[in-house]
Amino acid sequence: MATPDRDPVQDSDTDPGFNLEQGIFSHLLELRSRLIKASVCVVVVLVCLVPFADRLYTWLAQPLVKRLPKGAHLIATQVTSPFITPLKLVFYLALFISMPVIVYQLWAFVSPGLYRHEKRLARPLLIASVFLFYCGCAFAYFLVLPPAFKFLIDVTPKGVEMMTDINHYLNFVVMMFFAFGLCFEVPVIEVIVAAMGLVSLQKLKSWRRYAFVASAAVSAAITPPNIVSMLLLLIPMAFLYEVGILAVRFLVKPKAASGAAEQTP
Repeated sequence: MATPDRDPVQDSDTDPGFNLEQGIFSHLLELRSRLIKASVCVVVVLVCLVPFADRLYTWLAQPLVKRLPKGAHLIATQVTSPFITPLKLVFYLALFISMPVIVYQLWAFVSPGLYRHEKRLARPLLIASVFLFYCGCAFAYFLVLPPAFKFLIDVTPKGVEMMTDINHYLNFVVMMFFAFGLCFEVPVIEVIVAAMGLVSLQKLKSWRRYAFVASAAVSAAITPPNIVSMLLLLIPMAFLYEVGILAVRFLVKPKAASGAAEQTP
């Protein structure tokens, strides 16, 4: 059976001179080092983006600004909003851009304690999770927000002028990015629960109709109240569910077979 690269408890049983407290302390030092490296990356990206904060916010606001009636524009309802809001955007972007480095530091910390077959499964899952999150955010910005804002502007009652606060707009867009990014993680979630033995490939196949209903409910809950936005999330989620089934088929071995393989010398 494969063994982890490092197991403090096992080492303490076989090595009389092993100090468990010292081992835990070394792990904490390594964790601090990994967190510092990830934080430094975020700070460096943040500093590089600060000079472009206003330009980046203008780009982020384009899906709404392009569809506002003539003469309408975004507003700032607080004195510090014109300064603070672009900086908030830059901070979110720094986290977004630094995500591969953050995930790598997390992987470098936990990987020594994983079994070999767990490493083979975890690597593609980590890469896929970051990639799918990015895809979800891009999908929301380019394909969902424009028709959603058009719908919201079209249903604005007569006599009401739509002038959105810049901070509220940023919060709404970030929430949409986060929601779509998480929804695009469906294949990764399927592989994880299958690898843990919580569900089987046959169960995932038989749950298609329930997954479709759940996807419809999620789409209706997190998208603006129009059918186009709902379908733009429902269709990718249904497609990604099928992608997850294929991933489980090729990446996750049946529990009995994998157990027998581990026992084979």
